[in-house]
Amino acid sequence: MSVPHTPVLVSEVLEWLHIRPEGTYLDATAGAGGHAVEIARRLTTGRLVVLDRDPQALEIARERLKPYEDKVTLVHTDFSKIGEVAQELKLPLLDGVLADLGVSSLELDSPERGFSFRWAGPLDMRMNPDTPLTADEIVNQWSEKELADLLYHQAEERDSRRIARAIVRSRPIRDTEHLATVVAGARRARGRQKLHPATKTFLALRKAVNREEEELEQFLSRTPVTLNLGGRWVVLSYQSLEDRLVKHAFQQLERDAMFRVLTRKVLVPSEEEIQANPRARSAKMRVAEKVALTAQRPAGRSR
Repeated sequence: MSVPHTPVLVSEVLEWLHIRPEGTYLDATAGAGGHAVEIARRLTTGRLVVLDRDPQALEIARERLKPYEDKVTLVHTDFSKIGEVAQELKLPLLDGVLADLGVSSLELDSPERGFSFRWAGPLDMRMNPDTPLTADEIVNQWSEKELADLLYHQAEERDSRRIARAIVRSRPIRDTEHLATVVAGARRARGRQKLHPATKTFLALRKAVNREEEELEQFLSRTPVTLNLGGRWVVLSYQSLEDRLVKHAFQQLERDAMFRVLTRKVLVPSEEEIQANPRARSAKMRVAEKVALTAQRPAGRSR
């Protein structure tokens, strides 16, 4: 099986998780399992729980994790459900939680999933195919104001109104290639552009279809109670709004004397890693450590 996934900041993730061979860990966004394999490899009597809402990605992760299947449990669910998973599996308090918020290469490189503007594909963008909302519904049915607000608030797109107006006038938008062409024609030229003109529009649509901001907020609020004293929480984000939510959540937990922020300065990939894996270029990593147990906790016992 070909593995369409290169994990980002993998050595840094492993270092900051501070993996104990007998510990219990959870990878909340497994993707194709790049980080999960490296965590599982370092466990002896420990356990790893792997979550992902994309069933296709989870099956690839399952195949890669077969050598460690006696110590790995895979669950098809949203990462916001971390508390429910901990209770249902009767997990002890976790020694580490990892969340990589990036879109997997599997999704980006599959034209039929509709995540990329590099080729013509359906306006889908669903990470979980059971999700009712698609990008097609947003692009072809939402009002001009709703589209403009989405682009501005979810992707900080300065040309949101111009783009929304162009989309509405060009309906029906047939596919991702058609959408990218419409967006590119609507944006104002601002010198040399590093990103494709449709990048932010596709980002906003993907976030809306998959309720990414809501999912992240729930994950950030529900994870603290699942962690053990001294447990490490590692989050990789790839755009400024996500990173801001993570940063503020960690800061608030530190003010509440529940966690200590270990990364005073956000960690980013080296130039060597970016050259080897260009999709790592926007990654930002933050790490926090639990320093006080909370009153509530999931089922199971702390060791």
